[in-house]
Amino acid sequence: MAKRKISLINVPSGTEVKMDGCRLEAKGPKGELTLDLDADIQAQVSGGSLSLKSKSGRRDTLGLYRALCQNVINGVSQGYHKDLEMVGVGFKAKKDGRNLILNIGFSHTVTFVPPQGCEVQVSDDIKITVSGSRKDLVGQTAARIRELKPPEPYKGKGIKYSNEVVRRKSGKASKVGSAVK
Repeated sequence: MAKRKISLINVPSGTEVKMDGCRLEAKGPKGELTLDLDADIQAQVSGGSLSLKSKSGRRDTLGLYRALCQNVINGVSQGYHKDLEMVGVGFKAKKDGRNLILNIGFSHTVTFVPPQGCEVQVSDDIKITVSGSRKDLVGQTAARIRELKPPEPYKGKGIKYSNEVVRRKSGKASKVGSAVK
């Protein structure tokens, strides 16, 4: 018989976590989130921690749901954010209510409507911060904004993550030794 592994997650103060059958409900300063657990996962809240155990001993599902539970708890207590930068002459961003208005080198402005649960902030007209309590939604929203004008490899113009390094290409090399006749 396989030894059953127990995984513990610490719950920060100010965050309330409870189990309702196979559903994890978390409430904190950044909002409320729920997560439906697999029937194989047994979860228990005691003291300041959440313990997860696999009924069948499968470590792959235990690791997956441990990471998902950790993301839910971190999301309601601290939240998540992704930072984007715009590189290019004349590239600007501004907010209009909840919408993001982008001037990114097209003949028209691009309006991006963030999904419910995500908030977009603009600073210095070129820095965009996407924040929210759901890690997957924040990452997907940042990827959708970057997809509007991804950085190109020759001049590096476009929308990139703040920690992203754009590999630059040299472009066309001039022929050595050729003379114009």
